[in-house]
Amino acid sequence: MALTYEQALAWVERLYDSLAKRRPEVQQFDDYYRGKQRLVMASDIWREFHAERYRDYADNWCGVVTDAPAQRHRHTGVKLDDLDGDVSNAERQVWRDWQRNDMDRQSAQGIVETMKSRRSFVLVWADGGGEPVNTWEDPSQVIVAYDPEYPGRKREAALKVWESDDATTEYATLYAPDGLYKFSRTKSRLILPIGTGGWAPREVDNEPWPVPNPLGVVPVVEVPNRGPLNGEPLSEIGGVVPMQDAINLLWAYLFAAADHASMPARMVLGMEAPSLPKLDENGNDTGQRIPVDLKSFAMGRIGFLHQDGAEPKIDQWDAAKLDVFTDVIEVAVGHIAAQTRTPQHYLILGRNANPAAADALTAAEAGLTAKCVDQQLFMSSGVREVHRLNALVRGDRALADALATAEMVWDDVENRSEAQKADAATKWRTVGVPLRSLLGKYWSSDPQEIARVMEAVEAEREDPAFERALREFRAPEPVNAAPVD
Repeated sequence: MALTYEQALAWVERLYDSLAKRRPEVQQFDDYYRGKQRLVMASDIWREFHAERYRDYADNWCGVVTDAPAQRHRHTGVKLDDLDGDVSNAERQVWRDWQRNDMDRQSAQGIVETMKSRRSFVLVWADGGGEPVNTWEDPSQVIVAYDPEYPGRKREAALKVWESDDATTEYATLYAPDGLYKFSRTKSRLILPIGTGGWAPREVDNEPWPVPNPLGVVPVVEVPNRGPLNGEPLSEIGGVVPMQDAINLLWAYLFAAADHASMPARMVLGMEAPSLPKLDENGNDTGQRIPVDLKSFAMGRIGFLHQDGAEPKIDQWDAAKLDVFTDVIEVAVGHIAAQTRTPQHYLILGRNANPAAADALTAAEAGLTAKCVDQQLFMSSGVREVHRLNALVRGDRALADALATAEMVWDDVENRSEAQKADAATKWRTVGVPLRSLLGKYWSSDPQEIARVMEAVEAEREDPAFERALREFRAPEPVNAAPVD
């Protein structure tokens, strides 16, 4: 049933309100990921003298924590309910639609956004020729509303909001199961309260208002990060931000200490600062003294302390020990590693990183591997729905129904050496595990590539020259071998 103008406008204002409340956090996470971090936690006195000096400095760990899992997620195919293991024509069509939309690149960017900003979105529509068009969307511009009885599953509506290039006009498109409702409004220079209205229908040439939605469902899909059952998806850097602030401040303290106390300071005790006699125009002593410019003494870390009756002597303060700061910073980075399950050798150079010990490296990354597997469970539902919507765009209802239960294939998230993979595959092969399964687990997660390899294997097996080579290189049977029971 189509929405009335008033109903559509109410949806726009409601969703715009929620999106506006979400934007500051999205912007903060994006800033911290890029290293645009604020200097906080400092005392007012310290800030008065040093805050501006270190305002643009950041020792950015938020980028590492985000990229560590994001770089392990690569969607490589789908598996429908076929039991023979071959890649079907339907699966090939699904994957062509994915690659035609440059989703290998888009998904890499979108998954980074999901990791840092809790979620990202994919918009599915059709071009003029009826081909599926997929665009991965920024969470600061898009929001999805769900039916309260089916939270996170049944989409009721979605909204995308953006500005014109000159920032004078704001555009909004409401995506509903029955149609697309387009609005726009002039952006005021004044700071107006959220949901102030001003939206008017945005009409496009040769296009009805609203635009009919032949899919019958909201064509915007949320791709969430993992999270609890009764709350928001998690951001990988949500808990890192406070520790990142502390690390930045400690570095600022270290730099300030290095500037003022990294070299020994000598003190002349019991003596006034040196001065020179003041002479008149004839060169006669006037009895007045002119203080010597102490800048050169200050640069050499020399000071003077006068005390009546004290004998002059020279003493010194030793240079400040800066390793107390670096020790605390290393502990703080270790806390980030533990809390985010990021391997410490990703964060601290030389810590638990022995490339020669493959098993030790695998064990050190076990926490990250488990987290990545968990993340793929959450993201698979969104990616599956994107494939299903692509099938609906093509009008293939049977394929869309099949994709609703399809398995999403991802690259292996575990970091294993080629020798480890080959050894494991060889051992499993000796107990009868099919070659196709081993190729998928230890060689490539791409079903298309596995299909090509299996075709080459079959071609070799049917080649008489290959059979002859096998007989020539096969080990001979022992002459006196005992019979096998």
